[in-house]
Amino acid sequence: MSTIQILGTGSALPEQIRTNGDIEKLVDTSDAWIQERTGIKDRRIADGAAGESVASLAAKAAARALENAGKHPEEVDLILVATCSPEYLLPCCACQVQAEIGAKKAVAFDLNAACSGFLFGLQTAYCYLQSGIYKNALIIGSEVLSKLVDWEDRGTCILFGDGAGAVYVETVEENGRVWSMVQGSNGAKGMILSCKERDLTTPTPDLFIRMNGQEVYKFATRQVPLCIEEALQQANLTVENIDLFLLHQANVRILESIAHRLKVSMEKIPKNLETRGNMSSAAIPVLLDECNRAGKLHRGDTIVLSGFGAGLTYGACIMTW
Repeated sequence: MSTIQILGTGSALPEQIRTNGDIEKLVDTSDAWIQERTGIKDRRIADGAAGESVASLAAKAAARALENAGKHPEEVDLILVATCSPEYLLPCCACQVQAEIGAKKAVAFDLNAACSGFLFGLQTAYCYLQSGIYKNALIIGSEVLSKLVDWEDRGTCILFGDGAGAVYVETVEENGRVWSMVQGSNGAKGMILSCKERDLTTPTPDLFIRMNGQEVYKFATRQVPLCIEEALQQANLTVENIDLFLLHQANVRILESIAHRLKVSMEKIPKNLETRGNMSSAAIPVLLDECNRAGKLHRGDTIVLSGFGAGLTYGACIMTW
């Protein structure tokens, strides 16, 4: 029976760094307050004047994933870009990436599950590849959230950063197999984390990210452990079988709560949010790439990828690296 294997990873980050000290000049907050409550020190912010965009960051991450896998753009069958912050509604970001990297024969489209987007993209690619429709895929999470952030709202402006991460996957026969995948949505509570698009009824709409932080925290710390436990049960595994948990990088307190509920050491939960912030759909693939290139992932390791986001959405995947 065929499954998929990640053969290459890549990431791309903007050059500009915005520190907590910079944010202190914008709102009533402090570096110590931000670090204590979120674990974040600074984040990367895209510079549109320098040509940094959702599409350009996605293309760079994709090219690096292909290089890491030893593949050429002309070989790519499918490109999926997970994003909630594209510059264009039309054409989609994935088609822009296709053109930029020269993946002429690839089918390309976007999907939006916010911070869970990369996981939803991975499962979508898994279904395409396992069915035999395609043999390989690029899955990319790319965001420029800084343009959706209200820099006068101290509850949200401290959290988010920009960046892109990508993986190249291929169909394989039982090597590096996917053990289980779980996805879910709770639209009834979706408005606790929202961002409006322009409409015909509001001349000056509020187009910024708005969030009920306490409700999001409660959702994440409850749902992510449940989701991981469901994936473990499907795979007939326990937490002791897992070498690393690569989780959505939203808040260090959320990571610590998940570790406590699963009874997992924080040593098994790598972090990069201190210098990246919450990059939404890009968070997990960027972390995956950084762990891969730092030698923290070894072939044969069993890993969990899991996250949550606006929608509300959540997901988990267990695979052998």
